[in-house]
Amino acid sequence: MHLKTVINIIAILLVIVALFMIFPALWALYYGEKSCFVVFLKVIISVIISCGIVFFATKKNKENNLSTRDGFLLVSLSWVLASLIGALPFYLSGSIPSFTDAFFETMSGFTTTGASILTNIEALPKSMLFWRSLTHWLGGMGIVVLTVAILPLLGIGGLQLIKAEAPGPTVDKITPRIGETAKYLWLIYVGFSVLETILLLFGGMNLFDALTHTFGTMATGGFSTKNTSVAHFNSAYIDYVITIFMILAGINFTLHYKLITGNFKDLIKDSELKAYLTIFAVSTLLLTYDLTKNHFDNFWHGLRYGSFQAATILTTTGYATFDYEKWPAMSRTVLFLLMFIGGCSGSTGGGIKVIRIFTLFKQALIEMRYLIRPKGIFTLRLSGNVVKKDIVYAISGFFFLYIAIVLTVALLVSLEDVDILTSVSSALATVGNIGPGFGRIGPTENYAFYSDFSKWVLSFAMMIGRLEIYTVLVIFTPYFWKK
Repeated sequence: MHLKTVINIIAILLVIVALFMIFPALWALYYGEKSCFVVFLKVIISVIISCGIVFFATKKNKENNLSTRDGFLLVSLSWVLASLIGALPFYLSGSIPSFTDAFFETMSGFTTTGASILTNIEALPKSMLFWRSLTHWLGGMGIVVLTVAILPLLGIGGLQLIKAEAPGPTVDKITPRIGETAKYLWLIYVGFSVLETILLLFGGMNLFDALTHTFGTMATGGFSTKNTSVAHFNSAYIDYVITIFMILAGINFTLHYKLITGNFKDLIKDSELKAYLTIFAVSTLLLTYDLTKNHFDNFWHGLRYGSFQAATILTTTGYATFDYEKWPAMSRTVLFLLMFIGGCSGSTGGGIKVIRIFTLFKQALIEMRYLIRPKGIFTLRLSGNVVKKDIVYAISGFFFLYIAIVLTVALLVSLEDVDILTSVSSALATVGNIGPGFGRIGPTENYAFYSDFSKWVLSFAMMIGRLEIYTVLVIFTPYFWKK
């Protein structure tokens, strides 16, 4: 294991995180929040100096080639340390007096979960709200992927890092060089962000709100600057714009690249994309029907709120335009089931991912065919390609671990004597990086009532979910540390 290289790269990553604090610092100046500006400045300078010393101290004799183990360790440590650094402005400014709460909020931001302990969001200084939303945007495409785009300049290969960090069961290289791939992904991400910001400005949002809600949308995070989330704006136009971009953010970003470069063939035959859009369409139709019949008594209201809520739960964004706990039982059931799915692989969405659900579904159909024809030979195909058995086994293992972790987290938080709906949905919402759930963590509630112990458990759950479980859990196995 190349610990010097791991520490060296983490130092680079933390400096990048600190440099992004310049943007909320500028907002602090704009809004006259001098104390917040000073806090951001202190954190930026402290991180740059300390990480600069570490960088130069570990630069000598470091290895340029990283192993898979190095990648797992580096990515996991990066997320923890980035959250610790990111929590400092909240804590030092007094915006979030408890460091546990500040860490929870920051981990929720970087992992694009959107779970919050804030009971009055609008009471926070504007610059702190901007930093809170910016953590979403950085974590969405991945601060590690951003670092990978920079590593070639330092002579370091980044394939093992992007494999450890990138969401989904597989990592697609859209260009021969992984660093170049990371750059293209970030350019697409930035391009969508600029476009959504412009469209939200046309909808009547000011620049601050347009940027922060774009960050939450493209990262599928869900942090809003308003206590009532997107419902505050009471605009059908804004709802539909955000719905569209949530769906786009939930699609594999390599497909966006293929679309931009005119590769329509791969786009049309992609099995995961078809399944993802089908799930969204069916859930929207079910919600629209149920809401029109039993709640709104108006088709367009049913479509507007149904499509938004289907998109925000499916893509694990977590925005809200309505208190869905007041909706009919069927609508609530549809939303609860969507919490188990998530976005596509290679998207900013969390959850189990559509590709895994679809693969297991097709494998289940094959197993039933084996019952009828035991000697038959059946091949599992996705997007026209044969799926090897080892990939199916890996997905099955992931699915088991995912459910096991959800149940374990639910058991741990239930020690506080919360009801089963709250404990299970808290686990699902944090491991799946969704944010809001049901019960005491519904769309109009938050996680403030949990004890510090539960908040640390849920923070860890968010990181495990964001890093696809294996990346974090493998570090705690004995054979990981064997030479």
